[in-house]
Amino acid sequence: MNQQYPSILLEKAVGEFSKLPGIGRKTAMRLVLHLLRQDTATVEAFGNSIITLKREVKYCKVCHNISDTETCQICANPQRDASTVCVVENIRDVMAVEATQQYRGLYHVLGGVISPMDGVGPSDLQIESLVQRVAEGGIKEVILALSTTMEGDTTNFYIYRKLDKLGVKLSVIARGISVGDELEYADEVTLGRSIVNRTLFTGTV
Repeated sequence: MNQQYPSILLEKAVGEFSKLPGIGRKTAMRLVLHLLRQDTATVEAFGNSIITLKREVKYCKVCHNISDTETCQICANPQRDASTVCVVENIRDVMAVEATQQYRGLYHVLGGVISPMDGVGPSDLQIESLVQRVAEGGIKEVILALSTTMEGDTTNFYIYRKLDKLGVKLSVIARGISVGDELEYADEVTLGRSIVNRTLFTGTV
């Protein structure tokens, strides 16, 4: 046991918390000590919520967003515009776009972007399911709302090549988002304007 820890159980708990992104050992220690100060029922509720999340959360069979059911609330909502699909990198980006209240269409979550340096290729993403959705008909516009990074632009171009012959309008969010910015960190006003002022995607930025 590390001499700085008075308990192996404490050390193990701190070790697990420090595996979370952005959580160092000092922050992990504060979180663990906070939980220790809570009553047993509170800590059990916290732990059970994480276990239940992992065991029971689903991914929408249509758009791959996180959902409690086979089809997410957005895809199942008849008031959404099913003819428009906004392509995003991850679930956080869905939440970011929804927060703008400027978009009433559907989504398609890729699960990442093409990044050869990280070993992520097109087959690792939900690109073929997007092509299939478009090929089935009913979708008039696909909005490419990926982060304005080199990887995001590479993914945009790949999707453009895959959808170009399917007769669907392809647009990209306006560059009110600074080049190199991650979508989830954009403020709601800027992101909302980028969605509203989207431009046609022609294979180049």
